[in-house]
Amino acid sequence: MAKTKTDPTPAGYVQKGTLYIVAVVCVALGFFGGIVFSALKSVPNPPIPGMGASRQTEAPPAASSEQMMRVGALEEETKKVPEKSETWAELGNAYFDAGQSEKAIQAYEKSLALKPDNADVMTDMGVMYRRMGQPQKAIAAFERAMAADPRHEISRYNKGIILLHDLSDMEGAISAWEDLVRINPDYKAPTGQTIKQMVEAFKSRKNMGASKEPNPKS
Repeated sequence: MAKTKTDPTPAGYVQKGTLYIVAVVCVALGFFGGIVFSALKSVPNPPIPGMGASRQTEAPPAASSEQMMRVGALEEETKKVPEKSETWAELGNAYFDAGQSEKAIQAYEKSLALKPDNADVMTDMGVMYRRMGQPQKAIAAFERAMAADPRHEISRYNKGIILLHDLSDMEGAISAWEDLVRINPDYKAPTGQTIKQMVEAFKSRKNMGASKEPNPKS
């Protein structure tokens, strides 16, 4: 269902004294999946890549009439052809965009019941769990995506974001991102930094005894 639109985040690399602050600010400004994903949510949330193309994870605005028309059309389509996993995924995306997180998760689960190995759908579902304030379930969905596709990048990035910002686990976030470095060291966060640069920056912060990150931007 590759609807993981990547949500923006500027970035850059700077000199020593400001590098550590910029690393945090850049991550906060970004996130997709989307993750992302995603990216997923009631205290301020960073946008994370979360949908095969990566989706915004902050709380969405009220659904527009167009969005609700799309939801209605897809609901009708799933009634007519309930065995098509792609349609359920599209319906999940429509609920996602309309701010109906619980319904999005239900639609994604129905899509996965028909096509269990779709890592993008699992990632989108993780973004929705984060939006609902359930970071552990979000991580479980991202790990499910990694199991389905060991080279899935957005799910790994999103996992690190949630560990860092939602669970205050910098070490776990670094570990998640190091796995991504091994897959693709040139993977770029929405900030514009490569994942390798981001890991190096956070390792430096950790070594300097930085304890807690500021609240991420939504």
